[in-house]
Amino acid sequence: MASDLPVNRLIAVVLLLSASLGCNPLTPRTIPLSQRKPSPSLLALNTQPIERGNPRPILDTAGWVIGIPSKLLLWNRRVDNHRISTETEATLQEYLTANQLGHVKVRLNQYRPWDDWRRLRANRDVAWPWRYSFGLVSVLGETLIPGRLFGGDHFNPYTNTIHIYSDVPAIALHEGAHAKDFARRTYPGTYAALYGLPIVPLYHESIASADVIAYLETLGEPDLQREAYHVLYPAYGTYVGGALGFAYPPATTPLYYGSVLGGHLAGRLQSRTITQPTSAPVTEWQYGELPNQYR
Repeated sequence: MASDLPVNRLIAVVLLLSASLGCNPLTPRTIPLSQRKPSPSLLALNTQPIERGNPRPILDTAGWVIGIPSKLLLWNRRVDNHRISTETEATLQEYLTANQLGHVKVRLNQYRPWDDWRRLRANRDVAWPWRYSFGLVSVLGETLIPGRLFGGDHFNPYTNTIHIYSDVPAIALHEGAHAKDFARRTYPGTYAALYGLPIVPLYHESIASADVIAYLETLGEPDLQREAYHVLYPAYGTYVGGALGFAYPPATTPLYYGSVLGGHLAGRLQSRTITQPTSAPVTEWQYGELPNQYR
């Protein structure tokens, strides 16, 4: 029995590689718009959907330095740079508007844990057992290990909050796509909890990145499309590498970095297929049906 364990792990590695590399998990696919209505108490707290943290030169410089490994991993100096441009903010705002995500909070390089604790309590879209278990742990982690210093762009489904520390539009859109994906789920708390299981994040991450690529295709923005391929493919490679390492621990490190390098190669090859638009870009409402007030 014990001798069969490495064989079983190798089989798992082969299956994961086939699923992750044999077919393209990031083929452009639009997430269907949700018809569910968000919690009124959550909407009431969202009077200012996007907020920015005040500039703190010493703190932000320290955060930039701490983020060097992430910059190297994704080969982009704007990852975890803690200086979000108005262009990145506008790109994310347009995406949220086009997808009717007015209940989602966006924090641009901001540390406001007390507000997030209130959002955790107010988010009735997620059942209370999930909020006060996994959700409590997630907000406690954000409180004790602040992204304002340690970086780490992410979407917290328990508070419906996007935290952005990188000035990379594709990354911001990716977190917005997570919010869109969770908004359509009948049981978002269960869906969020499953993300914590090994290998499962491959599913969540592929959905979000595929939606971003589809969205940028409709906008006809070749530069943003190229950047999305250059960043989202190796970022997905980190999850592939983590899953492979779980399936076969003896080779965790080479499998992880090999997957990231494979993501870089695949992303750059894919970006070469992008051509300049020959006609006017498709307008937002052709990607997702806007609410009446935006028509």
